[in-house]
Amino acid sequence: MPQRNAYANSIVAILPIALAALPIYYFRHSSPGIDFRVALFLVIGSVVGAYLGARLLKQIPDRQLKLAVVVILGVVGFKELLFP
Repeated sequence: MPQRNAYANSIVAILPIALAALPIYYFRHSSPGIDFRVALFLVIGSVVGAYLGARLLKQIPDRQLKLAVVVILGVVGFKELLFP
């Protein structure tokens, strides 16, 4: 699967999973486990980031895109090894 399609599919897959989890976390305890003020900022940031990322994704060549993903995953993996 091309890298661009993988990104698009992962974004589309996240939304129904998040919506299915919302009532579980909201009704799980006597007090809701969701801070809607924080969630609002996360949603706004996610929508803006997804829009800008999709536009930027069209301009980045495949090789550079794959290299960027490798570098980011490598840094995050290394960080997790050092600071679990």
